[in-house]
Amino acid sequence: MSMNTTPTETHPIIADDLAIQDGSTNVYADLGYPDDKDMLVKAGLAQEIAQIIRSRHLTQQRAADLLGMTQPKLSDMLRGRFRGISQAKMMDCLNRLGRDVDIVVRKSPQRGVLGQTHVVVG
Repeated sequence: MSMNTTPTETHPIIADDLAIQDGSTNVYADLGYPDDKDMLVKAGLAQEIAQIIRSRHLTQQRAADLLGMTQPKLSDMLRGRFRGISQAKMMDCLNRLGRDVDIVVRKSPQRGVLGQTHVVVG
């Protein structure tokens, strides 16, 4: 087993002949998804939906009924397979679970840089 334990920006850690390097704050970008920003937002929304369902001790079937979707569709969403589920539908799910969803638009702090979308739970 060869191991280099001093990573640099240009040289990742090598362990058991596998390169290990730090990722970004967006795993979907790191994996090369073309819609990485959308996927990251959906992941944040799904995480909050899952937390509410757990805290209320709802079965997936009961939660699916409340959210207006099938149990298999809810199961997919909770497992991170949320392609085909829009951000708007996920925000509607949060509303149905008794949460307000505020959309705040503000100027990007850096001039000439594209803005970003984040999920912030308050």
